[in-house]
Amino acid sequence: MNWITNLFKTKSITENSDTMKKFLIVGLGNIGSEYVNTRHNIGFKVVDYVASKHDASFETAKLGAVTEFSIKGRKLILLKPNTYMNLSGKAVQYWMQKENIAKENILVITDDLNLPFGTIRIKSKGSDGGHNGLKNIQLILNTSEYPRFRFGISDEFKKGQQVDYVLGEWNDVEKEKLPERFEVAKQIIESFALAGLNETMNSFNGK
Repeated sequence: MNWITNLFKTKSITENSDTMKKFLIVGLGNIGSEYVNTRHNIGFKVVDYVASKHDASFETAKLGAVTEFSIKGRKLILLKPNTYMNLSGKAVQYWMQKENIAKENILVITDDLNLPFGTIRIKSKGSDGGHNGLKNIQLILNTSEYPRFRFGISDEFKKGQQVDYVLGEWNDVEKEKLPERFEVAKQIIESFALAGLNETMNSFNGK
């Protein structure tokens, strides 16, 4: 009977190992053509860029558009929730459960008004900072302890114009700089899966 016991132990170890090698990368944004090139949709744009560099195509699935690819034994599942920003948590929770991914292995990409344009801030936890997408994820997951990748969009707007600014399109200077920022974002996501959160924070925060 020992070999049977060992078989189940080995199977359990393998399953746990496989789970640890899965990562859910969530780009936040709003669906609809009117939002495609807005600052608020930077999460969508980042995962679109990463997918294109790995020849991965998004397909419509439950609660979002999803694609996946593997690098060096790690499986990355990219998700663009189709629930609109304010209900992002529903999609995140569903795909975490479906793919059996721990919260330590998710990375949520979002815009941040409190950071200068293109500035990157990766954190293991934190407040929602007034961001409705993060607010809903925290509510649904019942925790603020999950990795997030904030992309600075700056706060270059006049009083009372925040909504128009966030839902506005990039200016010409920003458009010119975005491709380089997308490439850095791609490196961050790959580093998160391959080197881990701490190493990624040390290597990329502030760049």
